[in-house]
Order: sequence, then structure tokens, then C-alpha cells
Amino acid sequence: MRIVSWNINSVRLRAPLVVKLIKKLDPDIICLQETKCPNDQFPEKAFAKAGFNHVAKNGIKGYHGVATLSRHEVIDSHIVDYCGKGDGRHIAVTVKPGKKPVTVHNFYVPAGGDEPDPEINDKFAHKLAFLKEMQNTFKKLKKGGKAAGQVMLGDLNIAPGEHDVWSSKQLKNVVSHTAVEIAELAKVQKAADWDDVARRFVPPEEKLYSWWSYRARDWAASDRGRRLDHIWVTPDLSAGVTDYGVLRAARGWERPSDHAPLWIDLTD
Repeated sequence: MRIVSWNINSVRLRAPLVVKLIKKLDPDIICLQETKCPNDQFPEKAFAKAGFNHVAKNGIKGYHGVATLSRHEVIDSHIVDYCGKGDGRHIAVTVKPGKKPVTVHNFYVPAGGDEPDPEINDKFAHKLAFLKEMQNTFKKLKKGGKAAGQVMLGDLNIAPGEHDVWSSKQLKNVVSHTAVEIAELAKVQKAADWDDVARRFVPPEEKLYSWWSYRARDWAASDRGRRLDHIWVTPDLSAGVTDYGVLRAARGWERPSDHAPLWIDLTD
């Protein structure tokens, strides 16, 4: 099973790019973030024609929003309303493509604004509160003996490692790479013993990005990226992850998202 995560930055505007992605990567599940689309306006027909007849959505008007597309029947889905804001930042679906079911959590973590101080920046305070609620969710999952067969992915809006950003020194006080965010994300990872599979396939000492700003005149030449998007799996699934990649070329498609899709291949 191939699972893709992509911050699409408006699914109605970029539905043709999702179809292009389907032709390029032939995935089984596509998790989209920042869909910016109410549920009743989601372009399901375009994706059904491409073989994705099962859709789970958590969208709101104008901003945020997540959606998961699947070739496999969705046997269960649920939403957690983190921080009680009703802002469409999570949806989980369970599918059974093989012998055992797999639950995929699709997240869009708040960006956090520009100032990394929760005392003066409500957006940053929201981000930290969101991460703490994620920790609690997965601690309960683990404590209840249910932290198996789980995939957690999406735009987590944090680049944790030194080589997950173009310059760790220059970005150390920039939201997405501050010490407090990195520490909170590490606690989320520890809460269910998540495996950050990317760094098994791309060594930690190598640069790895999934996002490049629209502000750069030539994003590819400057290559000032950040790894804001992640795919993690619970320990029981780790051995089944046989490949990982970031489709960097998609950042150069016509009218692209500022994020590139990333994917894993997962076997029973």
C-alpha cells in the first residue's frame, strides 16, 4: 500500500494536480491538508474518476481543512477537534487492504504565526496547546493497548532536525524550528513510540525538505527548504515500510503548492 501526504493549499484550485499525482505515484491513500474547502464543495467526482471512491473530509470554509482519499473501503473514520476550535485539522480513517487494518491519522498542525512567544502571540500558544493535546491523545492510545497499526502524517509545521532546514543556525529563533516546538514534537513522537521513517531512507546528516517558500524567486536554485511534512508509523509497522520519498518535482508544477508530496510504501 502506498500512502501519500500532501499539503495541497486549496484542493479546488489544485484538483488537477492531485490527479497528476495519482498518475505519477499510483497511491492507495492520499492525505491532503490545507484543503480550504467546505465538505459540500469538495471535488469528489474528479478523484472518483481517478479511482478514489472513498473520501473522508474535515473541511471548513476558506482555510485549514484535511481530507483523506482511498482506493480501499474506509471501514471507520473519526475526527478529533483539537483545542475545541472546530478548525478542521485532523481526520483518521481505518482501511483493511491486507490481513490487518491500518489507521491513518491526517494532521494539519497550526503554523504558529511569526513570533515564537506564546505570551504575545496567540497563534504560537495555539500551536503549543495543539501539540500537547496530540501527546495526550497518543498517550491514551498507547496506555489502552491500541498503539498498533497506526500511521500519523501530515503538515506538522515543524522541522525538527539540523538538516531538516537550510540553516539551523539562522532559523533557530524562527517559528517551525525553535527549541520549544522541537521539544514538544519529540514528546508527540515518544507518546506512541512513533518511527520517523524518513530518516531511515535519508540519513540524518543529509538535507531533506518538503516545503519551499513562494517568496523565493527561484525556489529550486536557492533551495532554502524545510521538512515540515512527516510520516510516522507505530513500531509494529516499521518493518513493513519498504520505501519513502518526497516528490520534489511537484513543487515545480504549474501553479504548485508550496509543499511537495511525500509517501511511503507499506506491506503487511
